Amino acid sequence: MDIEINHIFISRDHNFVGHHGKAPSNFEIDDCDTVQCVAGSGIVGDRFFNYKPDWKGQITFFNMDIYQDVLRKFSKDLANNHPSAFRRNVITSGIDLNELIGKDFSIGPVSFSGVEECKPCYWMDQACCDGVHEFLKGNGGLRARILSDGELKKGKVKLLLH
Repeated sequence: MDIEINHIFISRDHNFVGHHGKAPSNFEIDDCDTVQCVAGSGIVGDRFFNYKPDWKGQITFFNMDIYQDVLRKFSKDLANNHPSAFRRNVITSGIDLNELIGKDFSIGPVSFSGVEECKPCYWMDQACCDGVHEFLKGNGGLRARILSDGELKKGKVKLLLH
């Protein structure tokens, strides 16, 4: 099936992880045309690269349609009305990401294993606006492990289930 990679985001450090009870950091989020994925490690240059052995969130995906739903519901209140606010790596169109939980798949030349929903945390209300955390439950995106090295690119790509 054909899908679209609309954005690929990386950030060199954490704005929210490890900040419970404190203000978030303000590290830049880069919107990349291509990134290098490394099996078992993550995305080169991203905050979760080599985070933990066998980390379940070596790469995260978010659905552009869900982002559009957030815009429709919360547009007048959004602090950051850009898809980077959700802190997911890859923003896609053309696939229900929940269907990839528990499945191995390839996007272009890179293979992944869909682990679980990338559940929204309470920080979503601060990163976006009040109510987004609750609104995204069940549609927070996908956490995946990277199974093969390769370059991931923006644009139309083939998604294959294994």
